[in-house]
Amino acid sequence: MNPLYARRRRTSAIAMTLCVGATIFGLIWLTMILFTLFWNGFAGLSVSLFTEMTPPPNAQGGGLLNAIVGSLILTFLGIAVGAPIGILAGTYMAEYGRYSKITSVIRFINDILLSAPSIIIGLFVYGAVVVPMGGFSGLAGALALAVIALPVVVRTTEDMLLLVPTQLREAAVALGMPQSYMIRKITWRAARVGLVTGLLLAVARVSGETAPLLFTALSNQFWSVDLLKTMANLPVTINNFINNPDPNWKRLAWAGALLITLAVLSLNIIARSLSGGRNSK
Repeated sequence: MNPLYARRRRTSAIAMTLCVGATIFGLIWLTMILFTLFWNGFAGLSVSLFTEMTPPPNAQGGGLLNAIVGSLILTFLGIAVGAPIGILAGTYMAEYGRYSKITSVIRFINDILLSAPSIIIGLFVYGAVVVPMGGFSGLAGALALAVIALPVVVRTTEDMLLLVPTQLREAAVALGMPQSYMIRKITWRAARVGLVTGLLLAVARVSGETAPLLFTALSNQFWSVDLLKTMANLPVTINNFINNPDPNWKRLAWAGALLITLAVLSLNIIARSLSGGRNSK
């Protein structure tokens, strides 16, 4: 056998072994984490979890109804604010300013926001909204989630629109369509699966955030849908409960963590399925 060929095979085998070993190492820890989460989380599931409010310390029973509703409200408002802005910004970058310098600047800033720690965004919203308003509020929490979701939607929107064949745009222009009409009726429709995928990924991204909500919405033990006051939410409630020695609170914290994990997992599976269905066509 050629010595050079044999050396390359040995190098390839070593690299493959290291890759497989790293994959197995990561999967072992992931399996342990998920097993612990599911084992403790399912033990805390009950009907009262979805029908009762968070209990006071050292009390029996109780649930996470107010925290679940609060999380749904904050996530919905965050996506409702961030998604339209993100779709419009991504559309501008892909359709109107594809080759302009400002698009490069926007893309660079968006990439920074995409990788920025969420606690930094929480501190920014704290200084920009919470301090002027004189207190924590659900509105500030929704704005923080909107800022986190925004770069995800911008990136996915731009990428999906760039995948639309140029021939479709040229055909629309040849028919005399205005560009705005062409975007609404052709490019958005052609990329609608990708746009929906981006929205689902944004929801999955913000639904489990804790750090920004600690500085904005905070939490409370009561039922409240007033956006100008503190609002209960699952991430902060889990953080508060798991750090308390009360076994009932710990049980609820594990159940809440399981709910968030299942929600995020489901959204990612749906997004992957939509993306896979689009690529197979």
